[in-house]
Amino acid sequence: MPKILVTGGAGYIGSITAHHLLRSGYEVVVADDLSRGYRHNVAPERLHVVRLQDTDGLTRLLEGIDAVVHFAAYIAVGESTREPELYFSNNIGGTLSLLEAMARAGVLRLVFSSTAAVYGDPQKVPIPEDAPFAPLSPYGESKAIIERILGELDRYRGLRSVALRYFNACGAEPEAGLGEEHQPETHLIPLLLRAATSGQPIQIFGNDYPTPDGTCIRDYIHVRDLALAHVAALEHLMAGGGSDAFNVGTGAGHSVMEVLRAVEEETARKVPFTSAPRREGDSPILVADSRKLQRRLGWRPQRSELRQIVQDAWRFELH
Repeated sequence: MPKILVTGGAGYIGSITAHHLLRSGYEVVVADDLSRGYRHNVAPERLHVVRLQDTDGLTRLLEGIDAVVHFAAYIAVGESTREPELYFSNNIGGTLSLLEAMARAGVLRLVFSSTAAVYGDPQKVPIPEDAPFAPLSPYGESKAIIERILGELDRYRGLRSVALRYFNACGAEPEAGLGEEHQPETHLIPLLLRAATSGQPIQIFGNDYPTPDGTCIRDYIHVRDLALAHVAALEHLMAGGGSDAFNVGTGAGHSVMEVLRAVEEETARKVPFTSAPRREGDSPILVADSRKLQRRLGWRPQRSELRQIVQDAWRFELH
């Protein structure tokens, strides 16, 4: 049974991916410093509390590991524009420490959690994988830099990696008790659900984008479909596949106001909101062309219809 290290496995996407790796028959070890993850998301026997910058600790943890699925990163675009050093230190510095530990331990397979933010404001939508990197935020820049580093390590170190550039992860696994619990919460759907229940208005950032209703359009991918993309990428590497990068999305976009209306329909409650200026680092439209992932790895989005996403997120919010 292959043994997999999941970094950031106590967080939102990491914990749900670990859940599906276990269901797929892998042995899973989780490394997380719990700065933005939660102890209750991981069985105690699997969890190792360790900082990414602890290269020696990671090296010991990597003994007997067959591959790494690397999530551990800070992810808030807005925060990254206010504290870029934090993002470069954690996302780039922490990843370099992990890569050094992998080199010491002889681990040569990595699935990397990347992002559509590497594309910035793309010229072509849906966005293909060969679109140029042009990130608009330190967060996106940190992921683009790591992807470039992985290319060099493939060339000179024999490290095989798959970068998954995903779009807007959302939804939940309510049966497993896993969903979004960011502190502070920055993701749209949980914020909309909280506004619906509390009556406190949510801020909608930007209503003057060049889109049909003036709000940003995003490709919303259910976290279960995203987790299964990581399983497919891992299976590709375990079967001897080479390094690659794939978009993970549905190919369909929804505006912020469309998502707000879907939340109102699911909860049968009004969502109060106020309009705020555009947020620095946000692109008007980000929609994935994920045909390459579907063609090469046989992955398909199964649960990413907007109503299903909102329904699962609402069930988790009520738990």
